[in-house]
Parts: sequence; structure tokens; C-alpha cells
Amino acid sequence: MPPPASGCTVDVSAGSAPFADRAAAGVVLSHHLTAYEDDPRVVVLALPRGGVPVAAPLAARLGAPLDVLVVRKLGVPGHPEVAMGAIAGIGATVELVHEERVRARAHVTLDDLDRARRRELVELHRREAAYRGGRPAPRLAGRVVLLVDDGLATGATMRAAVAAVRGLAPARVVVAVPVGSDGGCAALARVADDVVCVRRPAPFRAVGQAYADFDPPSDDEVRALLARGGGAGATDRGV
Repeated sequence: MPPPASGCTVDVSAGSAPFADRAAAGVVLSHHLTAYEDDPRVVVLALPRGGVPVAAPLAARLGAPLDVLVVRKLGVPGHPEVAMGAIAGIGATVELVHEERVRARAHVTLDDLDRARRRELVELHRREAAYRGGRPAPRLAGRVVLLVDDGLATGATMRAAVAAVRGLAPARVVVAVPVGSDGGCAALARVADDVVCVRRPAPFRAVGQAYADFDPPSDDEVRALLARGGGAGATDRGV
């Protein structure tokens, strides 16, 4: 099966039964990405922490290396749960995406945004170093990059991830998630070459509604999955 047409959002299943956990969701997601199986250009980048247990069985099914792309939400001052933007980084490449409507509604200045960006940039680099453990960032030029998370709500963090990857000249950028909102998927379809979303529940309340077990993985669990999924295979593929 060839990859879907550029910019196409694919709702491949309308099933409503919850995924048992993120790993189970990753197995289901992998069934819809078999066009990329054993393609030496493919690299799977997970957004930690929740995206890593989804991406691990997907990378194993495709025979692709697994790595991370760290994304940090920029919260509105005084209301950190509300995203006014996000930053994503891989190696020396860091990109910012901001939600102009949220920023304007919350009366957030550009200085406020920059302070949040600088603060989260420190944490982004710390986490990237902790998860990658001294391995170099993957080389993405000419690669087919599958960006994986456990779901899309507004899509702001994933848009930042796409922007960061675009700066490294990949051949194709595919966003792959088990669940997403209509708005989040539509926003990603405008910037990615393809979006594969297994379920788009209506009404959409939160990513966690699609999971029976939505407990976050620990940093140790993330590191263990990356060590198994991004080791020799990544080296063999020149990542």
C-alpha cells in the first residue's frame, strides 16, 4: 500500500473501545503504517514521555530506529495548564510555535513568551540529554520521519515538533497518533505530509479518554524503551 496522498488526514478506525494502554495503542497504530515497513529511510521519533511507549511497538513492527524529539509546552503565566505555545528541539535545532489567540486573550506579552521559552529551553535540553544518554541526535536529512505521540488535543506541541524536523530537511514528515481531536488533526494536516489518526472521538474531551490505563511512564521506563528500540538498529541505519 503506498503512503497516503500529501496532506491527507486519515481516520482509519472509528472504534470506541478504549486502548488497554499506550503500548496496545502503538500496536494498533502500527497496523496502519505498514507501507513504511522495512524502509531504510524511516526513523520513528517519539514525543516523550507519553509517546515513547506508543512508538516502541510501532518501531519494532516497522523495523525502524526509535529516538525522541523533546517538546515543552509554554504555559500562560499564572495558568500553566493553558498552552500559549510550545518548543521542540532535536540536537541544535529548536523551534517555537505559539498560539496567538491564546496569547492575546490572556494578555501575554512577547516578553512573557520569551521568558517562558528560555525557561523551558533549559528543561528541554536537560531531558534530551537524559533520554538520549550521550547518543548523538539522529540525522534526518532525506529521511522519512514518523512523529508519534499518545494523542492530539490542540496539536500545538506536535506542530512545534513538525517545525523542528522540517528544519533538518527530511524527505517526508508523517504524524502518527492513536487518538486526536478533529481540530488537532486538521491543524497538523496543514503542516505535515500526512496525519494518521486511529480514532477521533466525538465529542473529544481529552486524550486520556481513549485509554483504560493512562498513567504516565516514568523517565526510567522511557530510557529503557529507547535503549531497546534505538540501539543497534539505529546505528545500522546511520541515525
